[in-house]
Amino acid sequence: MSRIVDLKRGILEKNDLQASALREAFREAGIAVSNWVSSPGTGKTALLEALLAHAVTTGIAAAALVGDCATDNDARRLARSGAPVRQIVTEGLCHLESDMVGEHLADWDLAALELLVIENVGNLVCPSGFDLGEDTRVALLSVTEGEDKPLKYPQIFHSADVIVITKTDIAEAVEWNAGAAYDALRSVNPEAPILETSSRTGRGVDSLLHQLLSSVSADGSRLTPQEA
Repeated sequence: MSRIVDLKRGILEKNDLQASALREAFREAGIAVSNWVSSPGTGKTALLEALLAHAVTTGIAAAALVGDCATDNDARRLARSGAPVRQIVTEGLCHLESDMVGEHLADWDLAALELLVIENVGNLVCPSGFDLGEDTRVALLSVTEGEDKPLKYPQIFHSADVIVITKTDIAEAVEWNAGAAYDALRSVNPEAPILETSSRTGRGVDSLLHQLLSSVSADGSRLTPQEA
């Protein structure tokens, strides 16, 4: 057991060192970086596509790194937005790690970007322990998942800087109990902003884009959600 604990500690320490180097590079480039985490089927990719398209339309230089266990389907889909997109295939690994991010950013001109979104592998457990050098961790919850999901996976929602509720256009159809969901979210994370969105109608997309961009101050330092 102690050997397993030591191995996990070593992996996390190595990841954190790389994440610190990434964070410094992002800060020097003046780019806002967010790490999106959710369970599979939350509508993460659909919302990201809407966000990237909105950014392109409004003249904001945004890009995305997309993590999946297999296939480049999401990267090809997101490329329709007109924003630069790259796929990270983890070959079955249930989360992204900072060295994967660094490798896929090796020849990108970060200074030419204003926003980078890292779409993590769909998983509410493994990604919680891995820093990717982001300014903002975004946890997504769809109205189809059940209002008690934050109570079942408290660590990922507790660690979020921003919480996004997706698929609100079908909330009534699935009998979404917003009050119960907010109570559950606030019980594990009392402070993070909660944004309600719909990739289909565009609801909340502009607010989310503003929130992500405002997470970095003029000097490149990180702002808390409250300061932003």
